Amino acid sequence: MKTFYSALCCVLISLVSFGQENETQKDSTKTITLDEVIVTGKKTDPVLTSVSNSNAKTIVQPKNVADLFNSINGFSVIKRGNYAIDPSFRGAQYEQLNIQYDGGTKAMHACPNRMDPITTHIIPEEIDKIEIIKGPYTVRYGATFGGVVNLVTQKPDYQDYGLHGKVSSGYESNGNSLVSLGQIQYIKPKYDLVTNFGYRDFGNYEDGNAIEIPSAFRSTDYGVKFGYNLSENQRIQAHWRQSFGRDVLHAGLPMDTEYDNSSILALDYKLERDGKLLHAISAKAYYSYVDHLMTNNLRPSSMMVEAASAVDATTLGGKLELHIKPSKNWNIYTGLDALRIARDGGRTRLVKVMNGNLLPSPMEFNDKVWQDSYITDIGVFSEAKYALSNKTIITGGVRYDQVVSEIKDPDTDFEQAYDLEKRTEHNLSGTVSIKTLVSDKFSFEAAYGRGVRSANMIERFINHFNVGQDPYEYIGNPNLKAEVNNQFEIGFKGIATNNRGITKLNYQASFYYSLLENYIVGIVDETQTRKFMPMSEPRNPKVFRNLDEAYKTGFELMAQFFVLKDYYVKGETAYVYAKNKDLSESLPLTPPLTTRLAIGMEKERFWANIQYNIVSHQSNISRSFGETYTEGYQTLDFRLGVIPIKNTTLGVAVLNAFDEAYNNHLNFSFTNQSDFTRVPITDPGRNFSIFLQYKF
Repeated sequence: MKTFYSALCCVLISLVSFGQENETQKDSTKTITLDEVIVTGKKTDPVLTSVSNSNAKTIVQPKNVADLFNSINGFSVIKRGNYAIDPSFRGAQYEQLNIQYDGGTKAMHACPNRMDPITTHIIPEEIDKIEIIKGPYTVRYGATFGGVVNLVTQKPDYQDYGLHGKVSSGYESNGNSLVSLGQIQYIKPKYDLVTNFGYRDFGNYEDGNAIEIPSAFRSTDYGVKFGYNLSENQRIQAHWRQSFGRDVLHAGLPMDTEYDNSSILALDYKLERDGKLLHAISAKAYYSYVDHLMTNNLRPSSMMVEAASAVDATTLGGKLELHIKPSKNWNIYTGLDALRIARDGGRTRLVKVMNGNLLPSPMEFNDKVWQDSYITDIGVFSEAKYALSNKTIITGGVRYDQVVSEIKDPDTDFEQAYDLEKRTEHNLSGTVSIKTLVSDKFSFEAAYGRGVRSANMIERFINHFNVGQDPYEYIGNPNLKAEVNNQFEIGFKGIATNNRGITKLNYQASFYYSLLENYIVGIVDETQTRKFMPMSEPRNPKVFRNLDEAYKTGFELMAQFFVLKDYYVKGETAYVYAKNKDLSESLPLTPPLTTRLAIGMEKERFWANIQYNIVSHQSNISRSFGETYTEGYQTLDFRLGVIPIKNTTLGVAVLNAFDEAYNNHLNFSFTNQSDFTRVPITDPGRNFSIFLQYKF
């Protein structure tokens, strides 16, 4: 791994020199575009993509970035509270989704209960848009199983020279919550600097039954982005950001977060050479570190056992890509990338009661959480796009990943259970697709992708910890085979216009089928017993195993009708059906049928919409995962925005206007809480929100 980074640094230095030697002497103010954005509307875009714009017209006080996914068709969220929220797409979640910032930067969580997923390390006001590749239909952005999610941070207008900025603030009634953001940017022809600072203070919310849900948290974030145009055709950029979470309550987890500190550094470089065989060279390197402490000090279990777990995660990565253009009709992307995830840390338990008896003096125990483990993935890829005509593009790609994993400080019982030699896996993935513009108003896409995902660190190395939605202890399995997703999909998009060329209808649809091999799930092992609190139920732990056969199928549909010029009616729906053939049940965390109906208007300085959300019941469940039948529900949201004066935006909203009491099927259950039994977390009741932003 060190060799890779040394080589990448040498390549960066060589590329800068190469670009400068090939640069003309003229002065220019042109700023080239870095590979932060995947979907740009060009013919070189990946197949079967979607983009969700994230701006003041659609956002109303999201708790974290994962809240932005609630408005994207096909997405759901996995909720453990207001802070630890993970996106789920078509029933794929966690490392099954390749989630990254700005075209490749990653920050992996330190907590085995995912109290600090990647979505918590950046504030949602910084996100300009969310790009989605709906399956394993590209090999350029790392190993991909269920799809790519690229969170694109806001960029300044590089031609708008001088000092500019914005400040914003917001308030939520349900939880008495406050958010604030300040940003300053200084743009010059040769360089640009952007800084931002954010603060969020969310209280416990009330559900539709006026029951207070423990969900408060505070977070402070800041970031600095500096870009320098080395020449007319090459740019280098550095992005540093830190996030500090404090006093985070997790209703659906056994402990709370005392602090969660993350640091992320990303370096990007790009050289463009128009008209040359080697059309462009881009490189990226990044580093992130997460320091996390969780305790049960506020939980009822602390009366018997006080527990504190200090864990950390280090993520290193890099990428080098060449864009080769042999002719007008060919675009070839080839390169290599690397990702290393290392975690360590332990838990200290102060046992006060043992076997029902109060001890005269508490006993201290130290447990290994991550057992000083790491996973390294080095990938080599090549993807070619060929234009059969001005309207049809064929894409083919292949990728090889070498995945090395090792546990360096194993617990005695884990070492006795497995052969813990360093393990090397060889994964091969690929894709082929076609995209054709049947007419200027209708396009068709079809794709096959083979996505491969090696087991994550929880699935490999966790040792008798509660990491699931149920109360079972889980045991990792370092010998797991890599999951394989053979996904087939067709999709189309279209518009209909009137005789004056004004769009009257916008529609799109996707239909997919995934044949899953070696799917990883936790299965009860009756030959083993609990390690911690052995008299508690359930007595037998779960061990991660591979399934022989499973599948998913589903669709997303959307239609938007425009009335007059600025008014619209919109409907969208998403459905996924999953089957675990080995256990004759659904795969876990499969969302129910979800439909959204909206009417709205959008003018230059005024916009408003009413959205009716219909979530069906979910009876297709995974009983082995601890899931239960979930009732359907409906909620109604109102949003209104206005620009009262130049550069000022005011937004107001009423969310869950009918004060519905409900819980989503993917919500975790209350865990280790004084006033709650183990039932799914209920979502917020009626909530009034106001948002104000000023640009200068």
